Amino acid sequence: MKIISMLLMSAFVLAGTLCGADSDAESKTVLAAMNALSQSLIHRDGPALDKLLNDDLRYVHSGGQIESKADVIKANTTGSSVITKIEYSNQNVRVYGNTALVTGRVDLWHSPTNIVPMDVLHVWVKNSGQWRLASRQATRLAK
Repeated sequence: MKIISMLLMSAFVLAGTLCGADSDAESKTVLAAMNALSQSLIHRDGPALDKLLNDDLRYVHSGGQIESKADVIKANTTGSSVITKIEYSNQNVRVYGNTALVTGRVDLWHSPTNIVPMDVLHVWVKNSGQWRLASRQATRLAK
């Protein structure tokens, strides 16, 4: 009986370890998508944004403006929204199947003197094996 109990406990520990490894790998994939999104915004890469943004995107700015996928791509590629640098800190990734929540601090640089500090929630969904941003909610922080 002791051997069976030990085997069952070992199986549960191994299963938990494997699930944790999968979750860690998926979290890294989501963070890679976050990095790709940042680079696409900084370099005004419309085709890359098209691949990273979900078709029903709801992108909420820290000032309350709400944009669709088309709005985000247009603002970014036409220069009406200029982003020169994005810095993330205190990021936390939680993966729930095909949905991932990324929370944390973001400093968005429009210029060397126009830096917007925010807390941001990014909601990612996995479609056809690729993570796409489905929603973003930003809250501006006091300086």
